[in-house]
Amino acid sequence: MQLVSAPLPTSAAHLPEVAIRTDRLTLAKRLWRGRAEDGTEFGFELAAPLRPGDVVFQSPTARYVVRQAEEPVVEISLEMPPSAAAGIGWAIGNLHLELCAEPTRLLAADEPAVRQLLDRLKVSYRTTTAVFRPGRFSRGQLPVHDVGTSHKH
Repeated sequence: MQLVSAPLPTSAAHLPEVAIRTDRLTLAKRLWRGRAEDGTEFGFELAAPLRPGDVVFQSPTARYVVRQAEEPVVEISLEMPPSAAAGIGWAIGNLHLELCAEPTRLLAADEPAVRQLLDRLKVSYRTTTAVFRPGRFSRGQLPVHDVGTSHKH
């Protein structure tokens, strides 16, 4: 088993990639085990969680890259006025559920509460699978402003 304490600072981009696939909840952890697509086993003891795309090990013939697995999601097309999209985002957030905003769609975990909410609001959606990376605001983190920057309202 290969032990990993941090992503590699650099890697040989010309080497073929071998994926270590994991779900987003495992990816958020600092202690976990995983297996690459070629069967190589890894133990992770990290100071900070890894991010999708991090290279964690390299051999003479391959580089091992963490890839987040797809999961069931509800997809809402953003072919609507911005105010409607904002209202949908607020409604999902008001249920304390996470949301991912992309340029053409909103994604939420495919949970009964999300479906019930969207049905009640008469919002069209479809179920699919996708890599779900909720935004930092969905977990209550606020943006950090540079010191000395003032904002007038």
